[in-house]
Formats: sequence, C-alpha cells, structure tokens
Amino acid sequence: MPAASTTLRMLAVSVIASLTVTGCQSFEDAGRAMGRSDLVNDLAARLDRALELTYSADYQLPDAQSAAIVQAQDPVRSAYTYPGGRLTVTPDATTRCTATDGRTVCTLVPPPTPGSKPTVALFNEANQQGLVTPPVVVGMLTAAALDPAAEIKQSDTTVAGHHAACVEVQRSEGDFTACVTTEGVLGSFTGSVDGEPVEVALSRYSDSVPSSAFDVPAGASVVDNRPGGQ
Repeated sequence: MPAASTTLRMLAVSVIASLTVTGCQSFEDAGRAMGRSDLVNDLAARLDRALELTYSADYQLPDAQSAAIVQAQDPVRSAYTYPGGRLTVTPDATTRCTATDGRTVCTLVPPPTPGSKPTVALFNEANQQGLVTPPVVVGMLTAAALDPAAEIKQSDTTVAGHHAACVEVQRSEGDFTACVTTEGVLGSFTGSVDGEPVEVALSRYSDSVPSSAFDVPAGASVVDNRPGGQ
C-alpha cells in the first residue's frame, strides 16, 4: 500500500481517537462526535482507496476555465493541471510548471522522501489558481470534525454520472461543501481555500491515463534544482 494511503488512514484513526467519548460528555455530545468521526473515516477511506487507482479526472472551474488531476501506479505518480500551471510529483522529481506570456518554465526539485507523501503546502499554488486537491479537502474536513461548533450535514448526489457523498460544513473559519465519488475521486468543492474562493466540479472521469501525462510540456524551459541537476 502506498505511504500516502497509510498516512490518510492514520489521519482518520487519529481523528476518531480524538473524538472518543469521555465520561464527562453528554449523550448528545457523544452522538455528534461519533457522527463526525464516522464521516471523516468514510471520506478518508474513499480517498485512501483512490490513492491506489490509476485515473484521470477533468474539472470545470468558474469563467469557463478547467483543471485536471491525473494519477498512476507502479511507480506512483500524480499531476495537477490548473490555469497557468501544473504540478507533477514522481519518484524522480517534483516539477512545478508556470506559463506566462506564452512561455512555460518548469522547475524540478527533489521528490518527496520515499515513504512519505507530498506536504499540503506543496499544493498552495494549485489552491490559489482554483484547483483544490484531495489532501487539502481531507485537512479541511478533519479540522471541521475537531471543531465542536462546526455544523456538518451529509447528502448524496450524482456528479458527471458518478454517485457521490457530500458534506456541507458550516464553521467560523469558513463554510464549504465537498462531494466525493464512490471511487474516491473528488467530485466537487465549493468554499474558500487560503482566503480564495474555490469552486470545482468533476466533468469527466476515466480509469486510463495518457502516456504523456507526467512529461514536461513540449517546448518548456527546464530549471533543474535537484542535486547534480543541470
């Protein structure tokens, strides 16, 4: 099982443990805590399974813009494409590409340490450009589950022809709604991330990945900041 998958499962377990009912809690508090625990566990388990899948997902953003998430196994690789850039994580490098005035520059840095997953901070640029990533959604849901004042409601819907479970979260730090498909893929998200409004909706899902999905874009200038890089 990939290390990222294990990390998400440990995250869900830690949240459940932190919400375990003590003798000082009322039955009403216990019910609310267990509801949040079950919800976090379910969504984390779905995202956990998705980390072991090969798939490509296209997303619709506001103003007719688009984004995409692509993932493959053996070896584990992922690519996040958003307006103006792309982030690719492979065993060889973490590659961040930025397109400005028709020119694309890709910077390569060492990949995450073997056995670990990319940090949430790695996805900041994607968040700022309108693509919220699954690790960020898990973090937001976990924070909400640990917030005793948060209101969390669950519902079901269909996104791009795929059944999805949704959560509507209301809390002082900001409201958001997230849907996760049965496969474990992010179906939709509406809310605020790092102070920026974000709205994404799955428009296409496939269990296949183009062979060039993790390549540096043709014609891009490459800056290799890895040890020994040119």
